[in-house]
Amino acid sequence: MNIQSLFKAEISLTENLIHSADVFSQIEINQSQTKGIFSDKWETVSKFEKIEETFEFQRKWFLELYGFVTEENLKNFLKDKNIIVDYGSGLGYKAAWFAKLAPHATVIGIEISDSVYIASKKYANFPNLYFLKGDIALTGLKEHIVDFSVCDQVIMHTENPDYTFSHIASVTSKKGIFACYVYSKKALPRELIDDYFRLHTHSIAPQQMWEFSKQLTVLGKTLSELSIKFTAPDIPLLGIKGGEYDLQRFIYWNFLKCFWNEELGFEISYGTNYDWYAPSNAKRYSKNEFLELAKSNSMYPSFFHEEEACYSGCFQFIQK
Repeated sequence: MNIQSLFKAEISLTENLIHSADVFSQIEINQSQTKGIFSDKWETVSKFEKIEETFEFQRKWFLELYGFVTEENLKNFLKDKNIIVDYGSGLGYKAAWFAKLAPHATVIGIEISDSVYIASKKYANFPNLYFLKGDIALTGLKEHIVDFSVCDQVIMHTENPDYTFSHIASVTSKKGIFACYVYSKKALPRELIDDYFRLHTHSIAPQQMWEFSKQLTVLGKTLSELSIKFTAPDIPLLGIKGGEYDLQRFIYWNFLKCFWNEELGFEISYGTNYDWYAPSNAKRYSKNEFLELAKSNSMYPSFFHEEEACYSGCFQFIQK
């Protein structure tokens, strides 16, 4: 397929990397900050010792988040998908996964940060895979041309997630699927702390933010190792759900994100904490808000997943 034919305007291709000259013309200050943060994050994370284990963890979670369950099911689903776009492709491992499972398809990874250069170099051997450096809300793609649109764990970091959702929906084919993930709203104390902190991210140097993320990881690890469980009451006015909690999880969900995962290890854990607190843009949704967003774009969920951290779904257009 001629890759140029997918876009409204002419673009230039260099090796496995697509460049779009005016793609950043409308990016706002917060989005510019987010771009810098993720460039720094992906450059650092790409060198982590357990990065390949993390990719495998994320691929398995993807199958759960969007109802595929097994890689074979995903492969079968992709058989009739000719254009696949991964919006916010990061280090490119998911886009490369799609390209491997669907060698007949044209796969494009779109990424605002400089990690696109790492991805394009690492996966240059995939003849059906391309990377575009740009804003996923301003892709330049033609309307209703993408068979499978994937925006996994990304849309919340755009300047206007509702607008971004509408744009991605507009380039998804009328019979296509749009797989999307959003952060869920947490308890009120956690929401207030998160929002307050994001007001200050512009004035915090990256090295300070990495150090802060390590401190949160030490806190999460320490709380987890205490192995303290207790029963908390419902506190509806604060959005705190009652029930049995591990102490680390209680603080994590209701007051402060201090992520710790023994299996993934210290590096990936503090990278996860950095991913949460460093970007200025990180909108959260209630279940109803997410479903209403889809409905306002004439889409409904053919599959929907919810857990404490997030909501995700495969959306398709309402057929009239």
